[in-house]
Amino acid sequence: MMEVYIMKGQMDTQYGQILIDTDVIATYAGSVAVECFGIVGMAAVNMKDGLVKLLKRDYLNHGINVKVDENNEITIDFHVIVAYGISIGTVSDNLIETVKYKVESFTGMKIAKINIYVEGVRVID
Repeated sequence: MMEVYIMKGQMDTQYGQILIDTDVIATYAGSVAVECFGIVGMAAVNMKDGLVKLLKRDYLNHGINVKVDENNEITIDFHVIVAYGISIGTVSDNLIETVKYKVESFTGMKIAKINIYVEGVRVID
């Protein structure tokens, strides 16, 4: 079965429809993620040479991919850099729980899945 993705999330109200662009969801999710314990930041991976770059705060959504399915449910892929010496499992659980709660509250939509790709590790000063 082929997956169909609508590009915007939607909410139906008594007055009409509200459409939410996936970039809005990605930017919000990124700002929530970088506040989470153990997350140094979002990562951009250069496919040509395999280099991983820590993204500046203004470009957080470049390390995040958001899809909205036919059931109006969100899937978020995070490409992150984590702090050295902290349990990746603990960081991931915290990230998933926090992002799920805050993004669902922000958008009024359900999160179907959150995937985390740990692209690097950094020592925090």
